[in-house]
Amino acid sequence: MKVAIVGAGFSGAVIARELAVKGIKIDIFEQRKHIAGNCYTERDESTGIMIHSYGPHIFHTDDKEVWDYVNSFGVFEPYTNRVKAVTDGKVYSLPINLHTINQFFSKNLSPQEAKEFIKELCVKFDFEPKTFEEQALSFIGKELYEAFFKFYTIKQWGLEPSELPASILKRLPVRFNYNDNYFSHRYQGMPRDGYSSIVNNIINHENINVSLCESFDNEQIEMYDHVFYSGTIDGFFNYSLGRLPYRTLDFVIENHSGDYQGGAVINYCDNTREYTRITEHKYFSPWENHDDTIIYKEYSRDAEENDIPYYPIRQVKEKELLNKYVELARKSENVSFIGRLGTYRYLDMDVTIREALNSAREFLKLVENDEKIPAFFVDM
Repeated sequence: MKVAIVGAGFSGAVIARELAVKGIKIDIFEQRKHIAGNCYTERDESTGIMIHSYGPHIFHTDDKEVWDYVNSFGVFEPYTNRVKAVTDGKVYSLPINLHTINQFFSKNLSPQEAKEFIKELCVKFDFEPKTFEEQALSFIGKELYEAFFKFYTIKQWGLEPSELPASILKRLPVRFNYNDNYFSHRYQGMPRDGYSSIVNNIINHENINVSLCESFDNEQIEMYDHVFYSGTIDGFFNYSLGRLPYRTLDFVIENHSGDYQGGAVINYCDNTREYTRITEHKYFSPWENHDDTIIYKEYSRDAEENDIPYYPIRQVKEKELLNKYVELARKSENVSFIGRLGTYRYLDMDVTIREALNSAREFLKLVENDEKIPAFFVDM
């Protein structure tokens, strides 16, 4: 059996490995000049700093199998993501926690007092909040919403918070203690040698062949028993129904001597700056020491034709177009759509790997039983 996989990010790499160890020959097609997709990391030649070329990726999960899986392909060092936020010229901790609340309101509240205080600030609606703005107002009140979320969200998504779904904000915690760990997952870490090394180790198998700087032509489908496609779903169909919208990121990269900002991530939450955040990459490898430093100023905008797509915009009108592409995909023969781009969803790395493992196992089971392979292994 011979299988083609389009894309050498985590989705494609994990599926390739799971199939290769079962004796299936795999050809991976990657249009970029490197593996690992947007998780790609490399060492800067002048400083030796490990750079997250497409923005920082911090591994965090509660999925023990996924954690054990990535650790079997490289060493993960402990890493805690501590994010700072600048608004109105002052620096605070994110996510919003007891220290943020006390500092912002110039108070000295206990956890219970803070809960009661925030409860009084919250806007009461007679309906279930449907938009980002409604959810924020009902969750933290007008003051904190406008200070930390309103303008940051406009910069990040290019949309008013009243146009975005409430589900986006539900991922952001508010803590009534002094815990400033941005994530709450059991397992958190950073690969000592970068993500590119992890992906390279995953695809390092005699049954896997990788072709870089090479696009996949749909006419090649007939050369394979099956194709796993992790590119954009609308791109697979040559945008025949129109383009699905994405946000992309631009980075202004600066080299400095010494220490620039004192931490890995600082969000700029008000509208005094156009960029959303500054990341200082030597802080993503705190076990290393570097005299100089590299920062990325991050700008978000709508993706154009030749841009790298980062975040899908799942609004009502986009869902209508997506559903049409999903129907086309389900009519396609011998192709399954996987990953962030293939399923048009924002996915954290651990979820990407979990879905890839599940997809590979389901595929092998269906092949063994001579059953039809679906276009999607997840609900669409």
